[in-house]
Amino acid sequence: MSEAAYAAPAGTAIGHVHLRVADLGRALAFYQGVLGFHLQARIGNSAAFLGAPMPGGSGLIYHHHIGLNTWESPGGTPAPPCHTGLYHAAILYPSRADLARAVRRVVEAGHPLTGSTDHGISEAVYLDDPDGNGIELYRDRAPGDWPRDAGERLVMDLKALDVAALMKEA
Repeated sequence: MSEAAYAAPAGTAIGHVHLRVADLGRALAFYQGVLGFHLQARIGNSAAFLGAPMPGGSGLIYHHHIGLNTWESPGGTPAPPCHTGLYHAAILYPSRADLARAVRRVVEAGHPLTGSTDHGISEAVYLDDPDGNGIELYRDRAPGDWPRDAGERLVMDLKALDVAALMKEA
């Protein structure tokens, strides 16, 4: 008798991303100053932990969605292209308007976008942080709006996203 395949339970989520950075101050200027995450804790010039407000309007900030450290990377350089490792960290925004505001802040801060895609299930904008780590800023469409084929399987796409139209919603 074979054992059933394990399935992650409902409610399982990716809790946070922890990134090696070359310069903690520069990384904080991006994640705190541009993307608006709140500094929750800092260990000198070696590590910082940032969070966003928790859902529900309680005013509480999550302990950390993003960890940054220079433990093994002070003054380091970005990983070369075409090597294994983290492709990107994705930051999910609750609405299209929230995504638009975040993208506008990135553009106004002078950080170039590296791409944008309408996946059908979501809309995404891509960029690199100051250390060359890939970042995806995105919002999900409601599950009832996700495109499906005749067999009810998700159909994800790589259509162009009109970033200018998105930013008008900021």
